[in-house]
Amino acid sequence: MVTTRSPVNFVAAFGLAIGAVFGLAGTFVAQPHLQALLWAIDGAGLVMAAALLTLKYFRMEHNFVAAGFLVFAIAEAVMLSGTAAGPAASVPAFAAGTALWATALLLISIPTQFGLAVRVLGAVSAVLFAIIAARIFWGEQLLPTSAPLPFYAYPFLIMTFLGWIWSLLRESE
Repeated sequence: MVTTRSPVNFVAAFGLAIGAVFGLAGTFVAQPHLQALLWAIDGAGLVMAAALLTLKYFRMEHNFVAAGFLVFAIAEAVMLSGTAAGPAASVPAFAAGTALWATALLLISIPTQFGLAVRVLGAVSAVLFAIIAARIFWGEQLLPTSAPLPFYAYPFLIMTFLGWIWSLLRESE
């Protein structure tokens, strides 16, 4: 019996990888136009991946996970809407996006669809991004590159993406 990888899994994993690589690269780039371009590629890849994963998990009747990926796609679209404005001007979109990231990560991480380590990373990411969103909504001017948060929250998000990618690629059709 020959097993093949699902094209949906492969394309979604590719989108998650694009999001991880270009999102991280954008965080370390100082030039605003290059940063915006890298984050636009990141956001587009993540919206595509999250849309595919929404459909995948909805068809499998894993409704909380599907809803989580749907909310994640919305979060990315919200963040993408502010990307071209630059870090300072994008703070409102970033605040809304991180609040939605937190919600999405919890919806995806609480059910047992993914392994425990991936779910713990997702939950930690959710808590960190909820704190970031709350601080911005409370009036603090946190840029997407501010340290310690959100700067040190991104590695947890990227490790969550890597866990999702690993889970998708090890599935067979």
